[in-house]
Amino acid sequence: MSNLQVRLGRLVLANPVMTAGGAVGYGREYTPVTDLSQAGAMVVKTLTLTPRSGNPPPRVAETPAGMVHAIGLPNEGVESFVIEILPRLRLFAVPIIASIGGETIAEYQAVARKLARAEGIAGIEINLSCPDAEYGRAEFGLDSERVAQLISAVRSETDLPLIAKLSPNAGDLVPIAEAAVAAGAEGLCLTNSPWGLAVDVRTRRFRLSAGVGGLSGPAIKPIALYHVWRIHRAMPHVPLIGVGGIATWEDALEFLLVGASAVQIGTAHYLQPKVVSEVVEGLRAYAMAHAVENLATLIGSVQA
Repeated sequence: MSNLQVRLGRLVLANPVMTAGGAVGYGREYTPVTDLSQAGAMVVKTLTLTPRSGNPPPRVAETPAGMVHAIGLPNEGVESFVIEILPRLRLFAVPIIASIGGETIAEYQAVARKLARAEGIAGIEINLSCPDAEYGRAEFGLDSERVAQLISAVRSETDLPLIAKLSPNAGDLVPIAEAAVAAGAEGLCLTNSPWGLAVDVRTRRFRLSAGVGGLSGPAIKPIALYHVWRIHRAMPHVPLIGVGGIATWEDALEFLLVGASAVQIGTAHYLQPKVVSEVVEGLRAYAMAHAVENLATLIGSVQA
């Protein structure tokens, strides 16, 4: 039997397949159709200090090989999450990673502080694509100095493992990645959604109420693979999570081969509710067919 176990710093996952933040909500929506306990870890949708209703509709628009979305981080707020939702999540018996967001560094700190005292949180993923209200509402993740300030501030509030989810909109991610790790991130998630637009030619209006949105789905897989490969070459000892366009075990394996220790699946859930278990079983079958005793030995093994 092949061993699918992987390590993300202090986190040990039974397999490398995770849900991406926001993709399955808090899991309960998918319980009737799939078994999320098969995941190596579950990342819940981004939590903010106070409840948010998100952007007005339309918030999602289909595009070739993917979709653009501007959901606006709707969530019940971290306090309701800890009291009402987290106890149910613990029943999945998989590591729960809390994604956190905010419009100021103080908000991120406050969310992390509440989660640090909660039972059942295995780690925190810092969503660096949130708008920075103190710096013109550009994404936090576009500036290495601001990234360092934010992660250092969150690290001061908790001893939980920290994962920084980087934005591809920063261009060269190596300086951002280096700043994140130096400030206290133990792992990096690559990447969040690049900016995109969709236009309705009949109405001559944007198809999203917010105008600009994030592009996700198969269209962005080559971009995400590039960033994982580049960061792994620059920082080979930093655990990486690949995310972007993964829908099959072959997709997941590509990310492992270029340097990811684990992967997250997001958009594919909307078409394939059982995608997590399908990818896990596919990786297991591949490992057995190719006599790979430990899947972790494949990480970063791609050859030119």
